[in-house]
Amino acid sequence: MKLLTKELLKQFEKVGRDEDTPVEEKVVIAKFFNPYGAGTWYATEYDPEEELFFGYCIITDGEWGYFALSELEEYKFHGVPFMGIERDLYWKPCKFKEVVL
Repeated sequence: MKLLTKELLKQFEKVGRDEDTPVEEKVVIAKFFNPYGAGTWYATEYDPEEELFFGYCIITDGEWGYFALSELEEYKFHGVPFMGIERDLYWKPCKFKEVVL
């Protein structure tokens, strides 16, 4: 599955850097998840030069931070090529305060 599409890139570009935006008002553009175990990533920013997302990550405890596109793409469940991180195809961008955790 392609984790980052041209459409998503346009949406991230439109939002830009939002470090001055209060947490609850940040717009979550994309949701990535591990369908075989722990891990959900809510991306609010993307830097195409560094290929880094910024957002809310839940692996054990939730926290805000950076995560790399390459890390999401390279993760494979027990080394099986087709069993990796997926993008929520039905996700609609919304403010973080609207995300049900």
